Amino acid sequence: MGRTDRASLLVHVDAADVFAALTNRDDLLAWLPPKGMRGRFERFDMREGGSYRLVLTYDDAPAGGGKTSADSDVSEVRIPRLVPGELVVWEVDFESDDPAFRGTMRMEWTLRSGEHGTDVEVVARDVPDGIRARDHAEGLTSSLANLSAHLEP
Repeated sequence: MGRTDRASLLVHVDAADVFAALTNRDDLLAWLPPKGMRGRFERFDMREGGSYRLVLTYDDAPAGGGKTSADSDVSEVRIPRLVPGELVVWEVDFESDDPAFRGTMRMEWTLRSGEHGTDVEVVARDVPDGIRARDHAEGLTSSLANLSAHLEP
């Protein structure tokens, strides 16, 4: 069994707006890629039981290359569960020749409404060994900051 990583952030908008940003194609492309990356979908079917294929490309390729190629990370993502305004679950498989990136990582995006907005928590379970904990923490934090910047006035 792999590692579990988590991050959270209070976003000062209601849960319906956050849920929309987690499930809308254009919104996801605007905030999901971490700093130093850009994304595009090769396929997108966001519904419970649906899936998408995401290509993230590095602005500056890392010395060791990406998970899939010298400058990219490609993932196949299944959507086993969507609860409007509350939860989005992704099952993520990275396309890689490196066995350290194999296996399914489960990402649970939980939304909790509060007085000042929505607490967004992402829990990544069974993180592949090839993803360093520090790098993953930076990526999750960057994506949450991007989400907040995308949604907040």
